[in-house]
Amino acid sequence: MKRNSLSSFYVSLWLLFTAVILQAVESAKGKYAHMLFNELFEDYSNALRPVEDTDKVLNVTLQITLSQIKDMDERNQILSAYLWIRQSWYDAYLKWDKDKYDGLDSIRIPSNLVWRPDIVLYNKADDDFSEPVNTNVVLRYDGKITWDAPAITKSSCVVDVSYFPFDSQQCNLTFGSWTYNGNQVDIINSLDSGDLSDFVEDVEWEIHGMPAVKNVITYGCCSEPYPDVTFTLILKRKSSFYIFNLLLPCILISFLAPLGFYLPADSGEKVSLGVTVLLALTVFQLMVAEIMPPSENIPLIGKYYIATMTMITASTALTIIIMNLHHCGSEAKPVPQWARVVILDYMSKIFFVYDVGENCTSPKREKEEECKLEGDDECQRRHKEVRNHLSNRNDDCDLKEKLNGNLSKSYGVHGENVRETVNCCSCYKMLIKNIEYIANCVRDHKANRAKGIEWKKVAKVMDRFFMWIFFIMVFFMSVLVIGKAA
Repeated sequence: MKRNSLSSFYVSLWLLFTAVILQAVESAKGKYAHMLFNELFEDYSNALRPVEDTDKVLNVTLQITLSQIKDMDERNQILSAYLWIRQSWYDAYLKWDKDKYDGLDSIRIPSNLVWRPDIVLYNKADDDFSEPVNTNVVLRYDGKITWDAPAITKSSCVVDVSYFPFDSQQCNLTFGSWTYNGNQVDIINSLDSGDLSDFVEDVEWEIHGMPAVKNVITYGCCSEPYPDVTFTLILKRKSSFYIFNLLLPCILISFLAPLGFYLPADSGEKVSLGVTVLLALTVFQLMVAEIMPPSENIPLIGKYYIATMTMITASTALTIIIMNLHHCGSEAKPVPQWARVVILDYMSKIFFVYDVGENCTSPKREKEEECKLEGDDECQRRHKEVRNHLSNRNDDCDLKEKLNGNLSKSYGVHGENVRETVNCCSCYKMLIKNIEYIANCVRDHKANRAKGIEWKKVAKVMDRFFMWIFFIMVFFMSVLVIGKAA
């Protein structure tokens, strides 16, 4: 126990001694730092370029670190990004011998005390022209100054939305000196691209690179060259959100348009379904138009909406025409012969349109012929029987009239039998005329009804035809959109 207590005492004593030494060293370094600061900035001016020879070019090394994408405003074409901007240069008037200051090799001082290059973002799209953030700079004994400053930049970016929501964007960030030309301040790339090691993943955009290129441009106002460094931010949109909220609902709604042709004509909802689908797509089109810039480049999803709306408008117009065919009555002309052959004979079999009680195992033509033959023969047979029966009765009446006339002439007999016979014959004649009139009316009614049924079947066949045509169009339009996205 005594040995453990003694060892603990020695350890505590050693830690106390070390802390006192470190505090003394820090105090010494702080003393030398104050002394160094007073000597360096005694006659220093941050208004002039820190070079001993005014004809000498001052090199400024620039490095950009992308930390986060704040926002991409496609409509106003503005990119908001959170950057870390590092600039380093050599100040000829801020050097010292570190051995004279107890090995002090660097100090940190406010950036507004030293000369700073006026490097700005050329394509800035913000109304705020405030001064850069006054963070500290690191000053080394050899005169090298390193200035790290965070910045939230808003830069103009030409947005191409032709393939929205499967688009890629390239936004430039151009940095250069505003007043110093290339003969006074030259900008050097620290890296070949922007630093993306500390990038916070964005929910909407993927970063595919940030290459840097140095440009030397001579502007029309001045004859001196002005160097700048352009960082190109390559962005790829994550399209899952737009697929599930804009594209997929449109595809599902567009598949409802061909089903309007399958809806029964007597339901009275065929036209209203097309109009409802058209209004729904108009709402989605307005949602896309609100977030897109008003440019000549129509986005891919906008083209899909317009094509689908055009198709639905055409389907509604065709539905109205087919409804007129369906409701053709007795006043309509008979179905033309070519329509009977093409539509009723061939197309009805292709699209499996059959009458009530008719199926693919009992062809339409055979049933119609059988019904016509049975119906016509039975009707004609019965009509002949009635006419023969009535004719026989008329013949009997005529014979009776002749016999009665002969008897009356021979015997001079005029009685009630003669009158009854004459009345009976006149009743049979009136009955024949009435029966013929009724038969003609029934025949005309059947003909008109058969004519209306034929027009209804023509309308039904055309409904099925256009339904499959529009289904194929919607399918290929959807595949085309997905193919262009891939």
